[in-house]
Amino acid sequence: MSTLITEWNPDDDAFWEKTGKRIARRNLIWSIIAENIGFSVWLLWSVTATRLPKVGFNYTTDQLFLLVAIPGLIGALIRFPYTFAVPKFGGRNWTIVSALLLLIPTISLSVLVTRPDTPFWLMAVAAGTAGLGGGNFASSMANISFFYPDKKKGLALGLNAAGGNIGVSNVQLLVPILIGPGAVATAIGGYHTESGIYLQNAGLMWIPLILLSAAGAYFFMNNLASAKSNFKDQMAATRNKHTWIIAWLYIGTFGSFIGYSAALPLLLKMQFPTVTLELTFLGALIGSVARPFGGYLADKIGGARITFCNFVVMALASLGIIHFLDAKSYAGVVTLFMVMFITTGIGNGSTFRMVPVLFRRDHLRAAQGRGEAARVEALNTARRQSAAVLGLTSAIGALGGFFIPRSFGASIKATGGATTALSYFFVFYLTCMAVTWWCYMRTRFLVNRIPSLAEADA
Repeated sequence: MSTLITEWNPDDDAFWEKTGKRIARRNLIWSIIAENIGFSVWLLWSVTATRLPKVGFNYTTDQLFLLVAIPGLIGALIRFPYTFAVPKFGGRNWTIVSALLLLIPTISLSVLVTRPDTPFWLMAVAAGTAGLGGGNFASSMANISFFYPDKKKGLALGLNAAGGNIGVSNVQLLVPILIGPGAVATAIGGYHTESGIYLQNAGLMWIPLILLSAAGAYFFMNNLASAKSNFKDQMAATRNKHTWIIAWLYIGTFGSFIGYSAALPLLLKMQFPTVTLELTFLGALIGSVARPFGGYLADKIGGARITFCNFVVMALASLGIIHFLDAKSYAGVVTLFMVMFITTGIGNGSTFRMVPVLFRRDHLRAAQGRGEAARVEALNTARRQSAAVLGLTSAIGALGGFFIPRSFGASIKATGGATTALSYFFVFYLTCMAVTWWCYMRTRFLVNRIPSLAEADA
């Protein structure tokens, strides 16, 4: 099997049904696997930080929240170069490399957590390397966007993103089981404290899966010769107003998803010390599952409508969480966080779905009346720029993985509770509502669907 595909035209229905669909599906499957593991590694510290005090680390609450936040910051920043890695090196090649890079954070974690005298700065550096897992999303989404026709991108990107996002729930479900205390962790063995916690397993457990994903990418994925974007295309995408509008909205959707996923276990532990945390993985799980549904709704109803409604619910949920935190109601807080996760998932899908719609529409309009060659070039340019924008907006949106845990840490340090941070989040969701309405709902054009080629040429 050739790893490089030189002829690729997914928008041609005959090509897609005969050849393209099968190849695209195979690449999507292994992309999801690699991205899922990347997300798991990225969020490792959301669980690990909650156990550090039990194994002898004397870090403050603010330092623990910082360990949770640092991978979010590094993951966001590293998404910028990861976005452009696919056009530069090829989707298959970069999936292999990015998977193997995950050995750095997993091995470093497994070593340092067995040494309670590790200085905080060194532990923070190790936590930062987990951000490599966050970068995988940008390159994976950019890569898959090249494989699918525009009319099928919503579902494909939704499945790819959801499959990756589920890695967050995987790590929050599986790591507590494998680090103990309990029979499973004891059977694995190794270094443990008097509490029976084998914290090094949090890193070691992912190494076989990392190697599996790299091998799968090597044998079953492809590079597309057409998946190229030059610096001019990339800069053109940054000059487009939609890039920055979508990036702001994506902070509200994906930034909330990854930020709450990272911070929730530690937040609940600090606010409700006597409550166990076995169910915290459910938030990330339902948010992940909801993501392709958001893309589907955007295809059917309109990305702007769905995104706007999501921010309304998120704003109300943040007020509800404030109320239940003040009332010391664990059930109320968890229930409304579950609502918040559902809306972040749907909003993730609907917001990302708007990108290829907007760029395809604008480029086809610019090519009207200039002939078939201009139309084809417009489609190719839109596809390249959409891939760049998907990566850029995912990078900016991922900053929520840093700011939300840091905001909770600072709020608890200053006031003893998380109400102040949630109040700021409420105001931010109001700005997202206003931006969505002003840019995409008050005009005649609603981001409902991809215009047909006939409509675009009319």
